[in-house]
Amino acid sequence: MTVWNVISTLLIGPLKLLFEVIFTIANRLIGNPGLSIIVLSLMMNILVLPLYKRADAMQEEERLIEQKLDRGVRHIKKTFKGDERMMILQTYYRQNNYKPTYVLRGAMSLFLQIPFFIAAYNFLSGLELLNGVSFGPISNLGAPDGLLVIGSFTINVLPIIMTAVNLISCVIFTKGGTLKSKLQLYAMAIFFLFFLYTSPSGLVFYWTLNNIFSLVKTIFYKLKNPKKVLSILMSAVGLALGVFGLFIYQSPTLKRTLFFVTAAIVMQIPLVITLTGIKLSKKDNEESVSYNSKLFFSGAALMAVLTGAVIPSAVIKSSPQEFIDTGYYFNPLFYILSSLCLAVGAFVIWGGVFYRLVKPKAKSVFDKAIWIICGLSIIDYMFFGKNLGNLSASLKYENGIAYSLSEQLINFLILAAAAAVLLLAFKFGKKFIPQVLVVAVAALCVMSVINAVSIDKSVQRIVKSSEEHNDGTPVYTMSKNGKNVIVLMLDRAMGEYVPYIMNEMPELKEQFDGFTYYSNTVSFGGNTNFGAPAIFGGYEYTPVEMNRRDTESLKDKQNEALKVMPVLFDSNGYDVTVFDPTYANYEWIPDLSIYDEYPNIKKSNTKGKFVSENNKKILINEKMRNFFCYSLLKTAPMFAQTTLYDRGNYNESKNLFGEGVYAGQTTFDNYRSHGINQGFMDAYSVLENLDDITFAEDKENGTFLMMTNDTTHDPQYLQAPEYEPLDVVDNSEYELENSDRYNVDGVSLEMSKEMHYAHYQTNAAALKLLGKWFDRMREMGVYDNTRIILVSDHGGNVDQIEKLVYSDELDLEAFFPLLMVKDFNAKGFETNSAFMTNGDVPTLALDGVVDSAVNPFTGKKIDSSEKSAHKQYVVTYGEWDVNKNNGNTFAPCIWYSVHDSIWDKNNWEKVGDYTVIKDY
Repeated sequence: MTVWNVISTLLIGPLKLLFEVIFTIANRLIGNPGLSIIVLSLMMNILVLPLYKRADAMQEEERLIEQKLDRGVRHIKKTFKGDERMMILQTYYRQNNYKPTYVLRGAMSLFLQIPFFIAAYNFLSGLELLNGVSFGPISNLGAPDGLLVIGSFTINVLPIIMTAVNLISCVIFTKGGTLKSKLQLYAMAIFFLFFLYTSPSGLVFYWTLNNIFSLVKTIFYKLKNPKKVLSILMSAVGLALGVFGLFIYQSPTLKRTLFFVTAAIVMQIPLVITLTGIKLSKKDNEESVSYNSKLFFSGAALMAVLTGAVIPSAVIKSSPQEFIDTGYYFNPLFYILSSLCLAVGAFVIWGGVFYRLVKPKAKSVFDKAIWIICGLSIIDYMFFGKNLGNLSASLKYENGIAYSLSEQLINFLILAAAAAVLLLAFKFGKKFIPQVLVVAVAALCVMSVINAVSIDKSVQRIVKSSEEHNDGTPVYTMSKNGKNVIVLMLDRAMGEYVPYIMNEMPELKEQFDGFTYYSNTVSFGGNTNFGAPAIFGGYEYTPVEMNRRDTESLKDKQNEALKVMPVLFDSNGYDVTVFDPTYANYEWIPDLSIYDEYPNIKKSNTKGKFVSENNKKILINEKMRNFFCYSLLKTAPMFAQTTLYDRGNYNESKNLFGEGVYAGQTTFDNYRSHGINQGFMDAYSVLENLDDITFAEDKENGTFLMMTNDTTHDPQYLQAPEYEPLDVVDNSEYELENSDRYNVDGVSLEMSKEMHYAHYQTNAAALKLLGKWFDRMREMGVYDNTRIILVSDHGGNVDQIEKLVYSDELDLEAFFPLLMVKDFNAKGFETNSAFMTNGDVPTLALDGVVDSAVNPFTGKKIDSSEKSAHKQYVVTYGEWDVNKNNGNTFAPCIWYSVHDSIWDKNNWEKVGDYTVIKDY
């Protein structure tokens, strides 16, 4: 971040974020961008009304003082010159309790307008959502209005209307003012006319509404009873909104109708108060009200450090690798800096502006509020929302955010009780609170620095390792004459989907000619750290066996498993290539140094290699914004978190970023979405480019490829029936016409949730791309002499097949991995129901290729005899994070045993909560 970026984020960033959140929530409720701009203008003007009111009052005070001193000043300037004039003017000002710097108060309103205008301009002028959207006579809110056409000339009418309103407001406001103040305002009105003349009509419409609001406000200042008139107008507008929402609006939903009705009711409150004569508060003597600016700014600093540094740094520190792209280096510490700038700007700078401009009574309220907000935010962050599941690098929870009514009620009651305690503490210990807050700020700063240092160390180590051990551009060269063996792990690919995908796309069976689908396969855990080691190393690396070797670290055993097949094939004369070895050195970005002692093994990390830098920049900017939003979510009451989370979009106003730009996906229902997830594209683009990085040569020795890909791990909506990632996905018609495809051989696949469609579609996409790769192999003449094993480390907890839902707490689909095998010269597509595990992969890969294969690290024979020797033990619940679960044995977890068939629930039995299972 440059110095200008920091300044802009501090001053403009919080305002732009506020604009965006208000507009997005309004548009989500109303469903009309034009109406949402009106809501945005009203909300922003209402929020800043106290500021403008105080600024206008200061401006009026300055104008009265100028009028009072004008005659004397003109006389002094006319009579005296040079230093004498300056000295007499200073004396004259001092006698009248006036300082020349007070002239700035007259420009206070202008000073406030500038950052708000810049924020509005930055937000609305580039808002893709407005492109092509009409509103009333305006055909396109994303372009100049061009409402008046005379011959070949097009005239933009909105800027002219805006200027006219502005000039009328200037005439009323400057009545009786000095020529200087009049010229300033008129010049500003003309400036905006030229500056905004060719701007998008959505932006000009917003600024016109602001000017109308300003004009109405100016007129109200001139009325005898402005509050009464305002309450009547608000009531009329509210009634109009109610009628519009109930009878006129063309896209009604229950939520939108409730929004209009609620707004209509709320806008009747001022009139009710005026008519009934209710007094909301008694007038206090402003001089008797006490406030403490040190308290407020200490509290604001605490909130800034908590939301801007502590929470973001804690998230990144938990897994720094996830926030690093070795192909496009960006230090994740800048995410913290950006978030901190937004937080300081929001709480300290703009909170401070409000605090400085309001009256003493309001300042006293601000003091209480910031003290209570600090306490409640810390409570929410530390004690609530702790069981939300996995958080991705895009700051999205795997299963979203949803709280039961009872959870929200408990949270609300605890926060209410805490607020009462904090209020009592404020009443009786107000003088000590600033010191308490300062100490808390210092403690949070220390925590943030410790986290930042840890993150930086991890980043430097990962980047250095990538630079030293990555072989560069990934390439796999196959043999036309020898034997090729491919083991491809698709992370979280769902074994149960294969029959349904093949049923929907019969052409895949031709592309997958020679494959056998194993329909009765179990993995050894529902997470990668439990399920993956056996794929690469065999039965010696099941969770049970890894725990038995309790004198060695889990990391070393994982590395050993990853080396078993590459080392065996390498020592038997095969050309070996490894792409993205899972959790190598227990790193999220695989540490390829584990193969350094084997110089003939080619290795590369492919994830993200085929995505443009422009996409990565957009994702970085999105995260820089969303880290602060995530922090606000974590410090908010539970009832507000779902709205703030917004399905992981954090109320970002993005619509479409352009063809091929991946900045996140927003889903609207089971069939429609906008946008594309970057994480998905990082992996999908690798499968998409397998054709381009795969070559064939005439050589006698065989080749071996071991590869991991995460396409199926990052599900998103894709456009059916091709299952392609598009900026706009709408599968409504296709799903309606082809819903029967989810029933195969009398077994139905439940399709009722967004996650069901996203998981199914990404699995279908992966198989389609692999079919395309296999066709390429046929063209090169290497398909028949290639053994291909497609496998996954685990399935998903999706509750889609009734026969596999063991209980409310256990879905066996999470342990049903993909396993498909094509042997040399095999023909046809078959389904095999024999009991298998993903630990059979090394045996399948080495069979007939490496005679009497022996584990090069333990000396034990590699075979599948363990499968029938005893029941298989599966980790159903355990700590998945290798940054936490990385001792010599897996942390205590819940184990189940299974034998013969995963489809028979009677074959599953809970073993218990153990570290080591000894009796089998």
